[in-house]
Amino acid sequence: MSADQLSYVLVTPYSIRKSRTGGIISRLIQRTGLDLVRARMFAPSQELAEAYAAMTATNSDNARHRATQELIRDYILKNFAPAADGQRQRVMLLVFKGENAVQRVMDAVGHIVHERTSGETIRDTYGDYVTGADGQPTYFEPAVLTAPNPLDVEKHLKLWARYSDSDGGLLENVVKHAEGNVEKTLVLIKPDNFRFPSGRPGGVIDVFSRTGLSIIGFKVHHMSVAEAEEFYGPVLAFLQDKFRERAADTASPVVEKALGMTLEADQKKALGDLLGPIWGRDNWESIVEFMAGNRPSKVSAEQRSAPGSQKIIAIVYQGVDAVRKIRDVLGPTDPSKAPAGTIRKEFGNTIMVNAAHASDSAESAQREMPIVGIHKNNLKPLIEETYGSLE
Repeated sequence: MSADQLSYVLVTPYSIRKSRTGGIISRLIQRTGLDLVRARMFAPSQELAEAYAAMTATNSDNARHRATQELIRDYILKNFAPAADGQRQRVMLLVFKGENAVQRVMDAVGHIVHERTSGETIRDTYGDYVTGADGQPTYFEPAVLTAPNPLDVEKHLKLWARYSDSDGGLLENVVKHAEGNVEKTLVLIKPDNFRFPSGRPGGVIDVFSRTGLSIIGFKVHHMSVAEAEEFYGPVLAFLQDKFRERAADTASPVVEKALGMTLEADQKKALGDLLGPIWGRDNWESIVEFMAGNRPSKVSAEQRSAPGSQKIIAIVYQGVDAVRKIRDVLGPTDPSKAPAGTIRKEFGNTIMVNAAHASDSAESAQREMPIVGIHKNNLKPLIEETYGSLE
């Protein structure tokens, strides 16, 4: 069995503006079966765009290959670089890992051809290549970009990693919005979407795209137990209080039967006050375990801070009334009570296993984003660990 490889896909600014990101991610995960290990938003500088464009054009002896490379080079210079007014474009970098990853990604992406093929690749569906009567391209949109061989993948990923701090991360002041209550909100695509390679993560993102909001941050993350405890800290007191009455109603008949006695109302309340917080904490620990892969009461101090076994995708959306718009399409916590067409109705199973989390206020988003390290760069360490020096 061959060793695992890294490969990458860059979602173009046009695909992002047209809200095709979710569909593209679905295709990539479904068609490749690879592990999505990193993701990062970029607003490429002129320097990065020129350096990447130069890497895509080699001295190929094949005239058709050379023409395609020149087409891609010119596309990058025109569409990745900042506009004449200085406005930067959004590009999303997705990094995949697995056996034969480079070829599997290429197969899912498809080739750049002007005729539609039968494979229903990403470029079949989302790309365009229109030629005139003379056979020369008049319109070209590749939808995504990738590299055809491991050597190019390494060179390209090293380049993007070098610029991952200066040109990537949470993209502030990149998207222009209409006047109004412009907010940032955080979404977590929960671990139940990653149990096996499927289109679910992309499907959830696709529904969120109905809001018309802009993605300005995107990160693959493994929550530690400590992070999950902090993230869901406000929920603990709520659950402990919520379960007091339920504990009294559940435990009182059992105690009365076992002891052959009748409890007074104040005694039932005392039983609820005793057991409710314990029951509530147990449910809270189940939430932490679902998100991080382990229960707080079962891990050592060292293990609490280690990355968990469960994958999530953290996304920051920005736009007018972002919090409300995201929560409207997400639906209520209980999928059984969610309206048709919402994410939790379509993808949720239980109150806990309900596809996604969304901040309930702009203030909550500001609290939650640092917990999942939305500002931290986890792309560069992976590239350095895989390839060594970035030079």
